Amino acid sequence: MPILNVKVSATRSEELTRAIAALLMEHTQTILGKDPALTAIAISYVDPRDWIVGGRTLAEQGKSSFYFDIKVTDETNTKPEKARYIRAVFDGFAALLGDLHEESYIHIEDVRAAAYGYGGRTQEWRYHNKG
Repeated sequence: MPILNVKVSATRSEELTRAIAALLMEHTQTILGKDPALTAIAISYVDPRDWIVGGRTLAEQGKSSFYFDIKVTDETNTKPEKARYIRAVFDGFAALLGDLHEESYIHIEDVRAAAYGYGGRTQEWRYHNKG
């Protein structure tokens, strides 16, 4: 049941939106083991003239970038899984966006089960009431 909030330095297109969603769904399922039916992705586009790294816009540098955070229930993924996920997603965005700036970020946030949920129920409640 992760939620992914994505920012991409690109011009919005349905094709790119679908490609980003497919990339993230695939790796979120295969590496982190999350159910695609419970995975939500929100994508925002930022003009490269408005994304600044090291005091210069990405447009000036001829680079692209992305940032996203994903919230997962604490203790549901290992450090090696998270490291593989970060590498695979970074490489996937590099393939999609081209000349990717190294200052592109992925933040996997481990959220306490009692403080995270969907549908009006916490993950803690779901854990204790599954069946």
